[in-house]
Amino acid sequence: MYKYLFIISAVGLAACQQAVSKKKEIKTEDNNRYELASVVHGSLSSSIQLPAVLEPYQKVSIYPRAAGFIKNVLVDRGSVVRKGQLLLELEAPEVIQQYYAAQSKYLQAKAVFAASKDNYQRTLAVNETPGTISEHDVEVAGAKMTADSAIMNSELANLRALEVTRGYLKVTAPFDGVITERNIHPGALVGPVANAGNDGRPMLMLEEENRLRLVVQVPEVYSAQLSSARQISFQVNALPGRTFTGTISRQAGSLNNRYRSEAVEADVQNVQHLLKPGMYAEITIPVTGSYQAMVVPASAVVTSTEKKYVVTVRQGRTKWIDIQEGNRHNDSTEIFGALQPDEKVIVHANDEIGEGIVVD
Repeated sequence: MYKYLFIISAVGLAACQQAVSKKKEIKTEDNNRYELASVVHGSLSSSIQLPAVLEPYQKVSIYPRAAGFIKNVLVDRGSVVRKGQLLLELEAPEVIQQYYAAQSKYLQAKAVFAASKDNYQRTLAVNETPGTISEHDVEVAGAKMTADSAIMNSELANLRALEVTRGYLKVTAPFDGVITERNIHPGALVGPVANAGNDGRPMLMLEEENRLRLVVQVPEVYSAQLSSARQISFQVNALPGRTFTGTISRQAGSLNNRYRSEAVEADVQNVQHLLKPGMYAEITIPVTGSYQAMVVPASAVVTSTEKKYVVTVRQGRTKWIDIQEGNRHNDSTEIFGALQPDEKVIVHANDEIGEGIVVD
């Protein structure tokens, strides 16, 4: 009886193994039919979206260049000013007195020089008659005139320096813009250095807002792919639904060591003052792609926890090729790896496709 049971069991086990073997063959045979695509050498022109920030085209902190008391403040926060417009006045009586004293010394030195010059010219005229005056007297008169000329020029330089210092008492706008900060009031004592009384803050802050800089940090991978088309578009959170444009005007030319990115600036016209410095923006920049890239369908790229790869078919069998991914556009993507143009890859690849599988 046990003999018959053993025979029946052996027959049943063999039948099961045959069924399993047949199922595997069918499964393998089904999985061998893959859709293939050719690797194309080329690049994808696309665009990337990056965060950016708007900054004033010009911005200056206005500090006093001479010590004195604030006399008049002619502007306030939000004032629109023009280049050369008077912003505030300082008073410093000692500077005015020094200026007038220097002016008097210059006039005195000028008169002395005029006298010595006239004396020298007269001495030369007399010396034309032989024997009337010695050569030594001529030389002394000439030396006196030269010394007086030097003294006069020195006093003139001192006068001009004090004239410049006197001009510092009137503070004017260096360019057209808007006063965005005011930290001073009449009667306050200020000086040319960060001093007590104003806690080192500037008297005024001036920003140019008719034109803005849109500053964006472009990642290293895209820094060499910026398109020759310099036009960009962007949106700001404060004005949803509106799209603005600008022109790329400057690139840093080097990467930030901390963020591994390149600073790129676009000029933005802001005549209507809809945009404000400090606003955050979402910018769209066109990129050209890399001329060393290969293009495959996006579904051909398999992403695992360890790497990215594509499944190629070489000599009738599958092979994994590690890649780095570049730009994406629609259903295509750039890849970089040990691939050749016209090589075949599996279109709808996944991590269940192992290496060495025979492909029909």
